[in-house]
Amino acid sequence: MTALFSLLRRPGLAASAGLLAAMLLPGCSRTYGPVPSEAQLEWQKMEYNMFVHFGPNTFSGAEWGDGTEAEDIFCPTDLDCRQWARIARDAGMKGIILTAKHHDGFCLWPSSTSTHTVAQSSWRGGQADVLAELSAACREYGLKFGVYVSPWDRNHPAYGTPEYNKVFATALEEVHSNYGEVFEQWFDGACGEGPSGKKQEYDWPLFHSVVRRLSPKAIMFSDVGPGCRWMGNERGIAGETNWSRLDTEGFCPGAGAPPADTLQRGNVHGAHWIPAEVDVSIRPGWFWKESENSAVKSVEQLADIWFSSVGRNALLLLNVPPDKRGRICEVDSLRLMEFRDWREAVFELDLADGAVVKVRRVGDMAGVACKPLCVELDLPEMRTFDIVELRENISRGQRISSFVIQIPEHDAGWKTIAEGTTIGYKRLLRIPECRTRRIRIVITGSYARPLIDGVSLYHSPVSQSVDIQRDAEMTTSAFGSHAECR
Repeated sequence: MTALFSLLRRPGLAASAGLLAAMLLPGCSRTYGPVPSEAQLEWQKMEYNMFVHFGPNTFSGAEWGDGTEAEDIFCPTDLDCRQWARIARDAGMKGIILTAKHHDGFCLWPSSTSTHTVAQSSWRGGQADVLAELSAACREYGLKFGVYVSPWDRNHPAYGTPEYNKVFATALEEVHSNYGEVFEQWFDGACGEGPSGKKQEYDWPLFHSVVRRLSPKAIMFSDVGPGCRWMGNERGIAGETNWSRLDTEGFCPGAGAPPADTLQRGNVHGAHWIPAEVDVSIRPGWFWKESENSAVKSVEQLADIWFSSVGRNALLLLNVPPDKRGRICEVDSLRLMEFRDWREAVFELDLADGAVVKVRRVGDMAGVACKPLCVELDLPEMRTFDIVELRENISRGQRISSFVIQIPEHDAGWKTIAEGTTIGYKRLLRIPECRTRRIRIVITGSYARPLIDGVSLYHSPVSQSVDIQRDAEMTTSAFGSHAECR
């Protein structure tokens, strides 16, 4: 259960968390700036998907193949896409994105556009189709199916010529015509030299038009979207400030992408709604290597990634590469289940449930131009928590630029225990363990009427030590005597 409400109501009203959501004011449908499409909203709600890097590199040990690999190198001994899907579902993931074609140009489906595909491999007599098997497995296990198709092709002889753009567009048509609904199309902007020594000038409008025509609901990923954007690193870390808006004029995927700090933070007044996706591997590399079986990320590392991705207004795409059998390795699978158990233990019980919520403007605050908006939760009894979750109603735009979280400090007013900038779809904050009956969130900055969609409180199974400077420098609020939400 969660304490849901929207700050679209008259300040000063109080209600239970369950009733407050119905207390809307006229005119609440007004939006601010660009807003997400229905497909983007559904994509953001997925929160957590599996990335699968699988291909010749799995067998060669390379991260980037050069396209000269013999087709027979791709020879899984026990391919089981149903195992991938079952593990993804049991781990709490909502979709799988497969590297249908990586930079080496090898196609995991029998493409008519290339002679470097599963059809030219002796594996299964050249009759295999990994996309067909995975898409069927996703449907069986209730997952969404997505594809990574790299425009860089280190094998195709036409790469580096205008003709190649038509070749790639045809490959996209095959992928988006024959395997059911595709929820996300991953475009890597990598652009190297082709056999002719020339770099390809990609026809992005053509590529996008193919996807829009055949998969109109698909979210297209790249450095500049248009559906979602790269976060600017592969460490699993989104910016603490993360706007879902981006200016794309003059930029393109790859070398022409916006600066990394812009990808990390977005643009506060960006012209387009392009939310962030955080891609990171459960192993040091993207493709499976036996030498990395002992280097799978720990639950603690994955928990940190959860807070710095999903907890910072982004979607987490976690890479789990199959081994040479074509199966997810046991150590990876076990770690995913341990991580699932950790999330369930932390987020199963919402300690904000049953709270009475009060919303009002409060007194002047140092450095704040207008009176901040205060949301106070009066809990049914003393409760102990160390995680705060905030959610913004992004369907009408992202607005909030700063907030503080406070608890009462005896008779001396309110003590700040955490502060932040953007909220967006979801913001998770680790705080020092608190025991209180009252907590308030003060929106100190917003570009339009703030629309908080929910507040939740959680307690870690083992109380956490948070190494955050501001947590060590908690000070009494600068609010005056009229600031308290009584």
